[in-house]
Amino acid sequence: MRTKVGSSFTAVMLGLLLSGLAAAEERAVSARLDAVIDQALADKRVVGTVVLVARDGQLIYHRAAGEADREAHTPMREDAVFRLASMSKPLVSAAALALVDQGKLGLEDPVTRWLPDFRPRLADGREAVITVRQLLTHTAGLTYGFLEPEDGPYHRAGVSDGMDAPGLALEENLRRIASVPLSYEPGTRWGYSVSIDVLGAVVARAGGAPLPKVVERLVSRPLGLRDTGFTVKEPKRLATPYTDGKPEPVRMGELHVVPWGASGVRFVPGRVLNTRSFPSGGAGMVGTARDFLKFLEAVRAGGAPVLKPATASLVSTGQIGALEMPNNPGWTFGFGASVLVDPAKAGTPQSVGTWQWGGAYGHSWFVDPKQRLSVVVLTNTTPEGMAGAFSTAIRDALYAGPPEKDAAQAPTGTTPAR
Repeated sequence: MRTKVGSSFTAVMLGLLLSGLAAAEERAVSARLDAVIDQALADKRVVGTVVLVARDGQLIYHRAAGEADREAHTPMREDAVFRLASMSKPLVSAAALALVDQGKLGLEDPVTRWLPDFRPRLADGREAVITVRQLLTHTAGLTYGFLEPEDGPYHRAGVSDGMDAPGLALEENLRRIASVPLSYEPGTRWGYSVSIDVLGAVVARAGGAPLPKVVERLVSRPLGLRDTGFTVKEPKRLATPYTDGKPEPVRMGELHVVPWGASGVRFVPGRVLNTRSFPSGGAGMVGTARDFLKFLEAVRAGGAPVLKPATASLVSTGQIGALEMPNNPGWTFGFGASVLVDPAKAGTPQSVGTWQWGGAYGHSWFVDPKQRLSVVVLTNTTPEGMAGAFSTAIRDALYAGPPEKDAAQAPTGTTPAR
């Protein structure tokens, strides 16, 4: 009897010890994250931010800091709504995969099955077959206008990257995309592109409703994402966008071109308030940090209630074989996110299997399955919040403590562009 009591006492004490160590580590993490955020605000590198960190599904850090609107002196709040930009991509990709689970869409389906008139040709005039899988993985031969010079084909055709051209219809943008020769034979290269905008049109056809309705039915509603969609329900909660500047970030105007790529990214912040703007699957959604964290956690934990476990695992598994992501050593691409395969090459302390991406309005996020971490960093300042020192410092602050046994350690480095 004494042995049983002693064993129970030992188990209780061990549990308390481990709990105490966990609490101490969480306090240390919070202190490091607070310091990173405070410094970025003091240096006027970001105007406002919301940072959330979950471990094992439990929120271990949450903070809203800075201002949602600097000129109006509006404090940032955790329920602030942000223009998600490319954070739209994993949400729309999840809707496509949900349709695959339901047998309504096939990964190897030719796009022409759903969009008969979408038939871009190669430079030599040959018509190429593009599949749903290639759209999901950015191997479809398409590109983005900001990756081309100002006189490039997408610019001449008036193709929208999904964050400009308010009021442009989806059918017209698809026509413009298809009018431009493909950049390469589908399936032979990886190239970041408007492919998720095209995928959005496929999802709408396969789902039997406009894209916003399909995403709501398959992703937002099952997960309870109240503020995530293609329209802004409460404009007063929408964070004002800024771009890097000296001595402080510059408030975006009606049309703002931010240097990036070969010609710059065109931002029209008012686009999201124009109900006639096409629902850009690659860049057109809005949402909150809490909503997006719910989504990431659902996929990390097995996909329910959106995806089957086997399908959810595809998101964090490389899907492009031996193809390389230019300027992203150590990373490959899954469905909706990049996937870490070599931390040393990537220059990151994250574990092998980490998946991440971001958003051009100033956001970054990642999921480290081995560390059971999900991290969302939203800002209203670009490109600092997406690919600047801020997002890297947040990441490094999380890994600065004692590593777990299965953590992959490597030098720190830069965040992949997205």
